[in-house]
Amino acid sequence: MLLKHFFTEKIAHSSYMLIGQDTCAVIDPQRDVDHYIEEARSQGVKITHICQTHLHADFISGHMDLAEKTGAQIYVAKSAACTFDHVPLSEGDVIELEDMRLQVLETPGHTPEHLSYVVADTSRTESPVGVFVGDTLFVGDVGRPDLFPNRARELAEKLYHSLHDKLLKLPDYCEVYPAHGAGSLCGRAMGAKWRSTIGYERNFNDALLITDKEAFITSLTENMPEAPDHFSRCSDINRRGPVQVKDLPPLAELRPDEFQKIAAEPDTIVLDTRSYMAFGGQHVKSSWHLDLNGNFPTFAGWVLPTDKKILLVADDYDKAKEAVIWARRTGVDNIVGYLEGSLSSWSVTGLPSGSVYQMAAEDLHEWVTGEDDFVLLDVRAVQEYEDSHIKGSVNIPVAALRTRYDELDPFKTTVVVCSSGNRSSLGTSILKQHGFKDLINLVGGMSGYSAAGYAKECRACASPHGSRFFTGYRKNPL
Repeated sequence: MLLKHFFTEKIAHSSYMLIGQDTCAVIDPQRDVDHYIEEARSQGVKITHICQTHLHADFISGHMDLAEKTGAQIYVAKSAACTFDHVPLSEGDVIELEDMRLQVLETPGHTPEHLSYVVADTSRTESPVGVFVGDTLFVGDVGRPDLFPNRARELAEKLYHSLHDKLLKLPDYCEVYPAHGAGSLCGRAMGAKWRSTIGYERNFNDALLITDKEAFITSLTENMPEAPDHFSRCSDINRRGPVQVKDLPPLAELRPDEFQKIAAEPDTIVLDTRSYMAFGGQHVKSSWHLDLNGNFPTFAGWVLPTDKKILLVADDYDKAKEAVIWARRTGVDNIVGYLEGSLSSWSVTGLPSGSVYQMAAEDLHEWVTGEDDFVLLDVRAVQEYEDSHIKGSVNIPVAALRTRYDELDPFKTTVVVCSSGNRSSLGTSILKQHGFKDLINLVGGMSGYSAAGYAKECRACASPHGSRFFTGYRKNPL
């Protein structure tokens, strides 16, 4: 038995290949599947099984593409009610793969239809060597139960029983193979390791140390980070079966005049994927901004309209193709074109452009401590803001700006802040679409502001937060 781990950055997704002498299984494949096929070819085996732990909410799965390319069967929970061809699984079912045995546990909680697969290498022992837990259990955390808001308490209770009555009954030496790691929004505080053991998590996982059921439920239904919009959409797409990648529209290279003509259509938006500094210098008017080097796929799935065609601005064609791959991983399939020559070709034609002033930390500090009349808008998540913020700032998380922009005065100078400069640049692009003119982006965000020594203690609250930004004190704190 050979276990191969694959990790998809940005969405922090783990998938696995369980490889025998002649055949193998893929567990929770990502949407673009060629690397699984290449690995199988290099190992001299055939992919025969595709095992889904659940209907993934944060990404589009590759089960349909992989099945079409390899002829493998898809195995998924009977309770998922999937509409594509599959083998339905329930508690106690067993999948035999040469000397490997996968026993099915129903482990609802993160989602109603969740499964875990307990693996035994029967050539050595009947005892389990590991368990594919999907998003039920993570390294240092457990799955969030609030993806179905009206069922959060019910699912939290089911999660408690899935953990304590099933997974924690496995031997301490049994390895744990989760579907996500640090950086995913499918939990709250995941560790960076891609695997663990039942025994280690039993002793050191904070969520598992809460043995009282009511306390456990409360801990998972209060103060949870907001679930992005695309979570429910991706789950439903995975239930129905995603459109295969080969059937999606190709990326057309468009001259500036062609690009402008399509961009002017009411069912089309422009997405700029360059750095926030490049976007600030010059961009196509009314374009959205998502830095490809930031948390691009999550925010693409979260904030971009799903009912409109998307035209890309990128540094070059290779970067545009990379953006398409990442966007498709979170269900954004409607990218149809790319600006040939990027902004260099656009600018020489004299076509309408916009810009956003980029402010240094030192300049913002002078404004904050001076008499300037402006709005300081912090677009980080509520939990980040409560952890640390600049006195006098207003908090509206960046995704919420799409509907809450009217809480702000479009005629006032607005400085937008996040942790690095990326989300705040997205925020400026949203506000510009709603008539805000005098917008400023803080370069380096709160990370740079803190590193420059301007934010050590939060005077907006009764006591210092002790956050990762506020690590000490200034003689003249804000």
